[in-house]
Amino acid sequence: MKSLRSLGRIALFVVVGAFVLVPLAQTIITSLVSTLPRAGITEGHFSLVNYQNILHSPILKQSILNSIIYVVLNVALCLGVGLPAAYAFARYSFIGDRQLFFLLLVFRITPTVVLSLPIFVLFAQIGLENTPVGIALVHCVFNIPIAIWILEGFIASVPREFDETAFLDGHSLPGFFFRHLVPAIAPGIGVAAFFCFIFSWVEVVLARILTTTGGKPITMAINALFGFRTDFGLVMAMTVLALVPGMAMIYFVRNHLAQGFVIRT
Repeated sequence: MKSLRSLGRIALFVVVGAFVLVPLAQTIITSLVSTLPRAGITEGHFSLVNYQNILHSPILKQSILNSIIYVVLNVALCLGVGLPAAYAFARYSFIGDRQLFFLLLVFRITPTVVLSLPIFVLFAQIGLENTPVGIALVHCVFNIPIAIWILEGFIASVPREFDETAFLDGHSLPGFFFRHLVPAIAPGIGVAAFFCFIFSWVEVVLARILTTTGGKPITMAINALFGFRTDFGLVMAMTVLALVPGMAMIYFVRNHLAQGFVIRT
């Protein structure tokens, strides 16, 4: 009976693994194939020409740099704003605090396309369209509520005596934040940073609207590669490169991420 259960689990893992890995493997293989006829390279042969074309394309290289800039800026701003706000919600009571907290979450689940037109008009008036900074700021509008929600739960799980002891020892509020609170809720910060990163990296609607003529991120650069004669090898190479920052992010926060999900549950 146990052997049948073990075989069933192995079969389930194989199916799930194949479901996840087969498309990824196909993407990586295609990225290493020349899918268009080129001088000196036979169509269908393995080659690094797609990655070389990316390195020789200023537009594609700039799109990768744009994505990294606005995602890093977005995560830094969300944590910088979300951490003090989450501390206020977790430690202080004021009239309408729960209602305000609920409104933040409601705003987060609002479809981005609903706010796309007013955001475009506002950003065009202040000159933030077609820039990575503009995309980072508009992503903050949607990511800060989720960062506050995640961090508030982790801060609330820390006993109030932890704060009081630090203040009695002579720590100021900023000193308490950076020397005691941030290390204590590091798993929560890792979880919040992970979700802010993922939303910002894969977001398309606002990135498309705000980058009509310049500042395009990697998602829009990949979209622009499709045409009458699409170089699918180049598209897959850009897709593989788009996966690298996400995998690096998961690798660096993996320990905090695992602890954060355990503590949260």
